[in-house]
This record gives sequence, C-alpha cells and structure tokens, in this order.
Amino acid sequence: MLLTADDFNGLFQTFTSSAFKMETRDRYDVAGEHAEYQAFLDGAAMPEEWEDSPWVRSMASAGKCLRRVHILRSPLSDYLRFELGWGYVGNARAGEDIRIIDLADVTVTGLPDHDFWLFDDSRIYRMHYNAEDEFLGAEPLDKDLLPQYLAYRDTSWRHAIPYADYWRHPA
Repeated sequence: MLLTADDFNGLFQTFTSSAFKMETRDRYDVAGEHAEYQAFLDGAAMPEEWEDSPWVRSMASAGKCLRRVHILRSPLSDYLRFELGWGYVGNARAGEDIRIIDLADVTVTGLPDHDFWLFDDSRIYRMHYNAEDEFLGAEPLDKDLLPQYLAYRDTSWRHAIPYADYWRHPA
C-alpha cells in the first residue's frame, strides 16, 4: 500500500536524526512548482523566497541531518536545470547536503533505478510516479531490504560530488 503525499510528508515530523533521498529521475511534476518552472523557462530570475528553505532550515536547526544524491546524466533536461539552478539553492543554503552523480562523467554500478527515502537508517520508502512524472505515493519497504538500501546510500555517497562543485560547471 502506498502512502499518500500527506501521509509521507508526516514522516518528516517523526524522524529523529537523518533523512537521505536518492533521486534518479530527470523530471518531476510538482503542482506547487508549475508557475516557478514556467518563469524559469521564460528566463526570469530566481525568486528571492527560493534562496532559503525554511522547511529544511527547521530540520537542520533541530540537529537533523538531511542528505540527497541525485543520479543524472548530462546534458540536463530543462527540469533538471530548474531543480539544480533554483530548487537546490535554498535547500543547500538551509543545511541539506546535496550531492550529484553525473553518469555522463562517471560509471557507478550497483545503484537502483528508482527514487527512495531512508529515515534514521531504519525505514525505507520507495517513491512511485506515473508516466506524467506526478508523485503517486511512497511504498514502505520491508526491513529485510535495509542492508541493500544502506549500501545504495553509501555507494552513491562515495561516488557523488558536492552540488556546489557540480553546479559551478553545469552541463
């Protein structure tokens, strides 16, 4: 059974120390970003409110560690240029440690082809999307898979480069 977006978002109130996300997609259709995405495509400057993420800052201020690895391949899609150029800016400034693996530059084997979240190194949620890139829900995975997902996290972290270093030389 998939958790709805609201139920999944509630998990950010309950984790105690760490949250890790692996992203593997080159597009996400986020309803709350449509206007900003269009503005980006139209060449507008990034809105000032995107320069910080109060949501991330609140967790980082509480001593919670937020980390993410995005596995992508350049040349970047328009959406990835938007996500890296606007979306990640405020998250990184607020305290999320974001890393990038560009498969055009490096070969990394043994990683999944799907997004997931790992909370407190103990709870795994596989993210599901439809053909239009809309979030369908989060699937809680069995604890027996924990060693595999911890290995995905560790392998990706070893091969990823810091977001700021990657974005200095965007593809």
